[in-house]
Amino acid sequence: MKDLRAFLLRGNVLDLAVAVIIGAAFGAIVTSLVNDIIMPLIGILLGGIDFTALSVQVGDATITYGLFIQAIINFIVIGVTVFFVVKYAGRLFDEKEAAPAAPPEPSAEEKLLTEIRDLLKERS
Repeated sequence: MKDLRAFLLRGNVLDLAVAVIIGAAFGAIVTSLVNDIIMPLIGILLGGIDFTALSVQVGDATITYGLFIQAIINFIVIGVTVFFVVKYAGRLFDEKEAAPAAPPEPSAEEKLLTEIRDLLKERS
């Protein structure tokens, strides 16, 4: 039980759980964006086509290729959105890293070596 608790409380597992939950919520938002806003606009531009209704009957099977088209559009919208989020987050991290950091103060050993070096220079 201790090992399980230690595993579950590790930072990586918690981060992954949060990422999955946020990802699921993000997926629902993007699905709504595509289904409720983008697809009706595309349908209007293409003459009132409802992609979800596009299908072909082959024997007893119904092939709903309109749902496949909608899934492709979902994928493209999610990919573009994730690209911009990652690109923007990368810029934020680059700006933080680009800020010049104050040089660290020399350690006691470095100070002693500097004094020895200076004394040797004075002798010669």
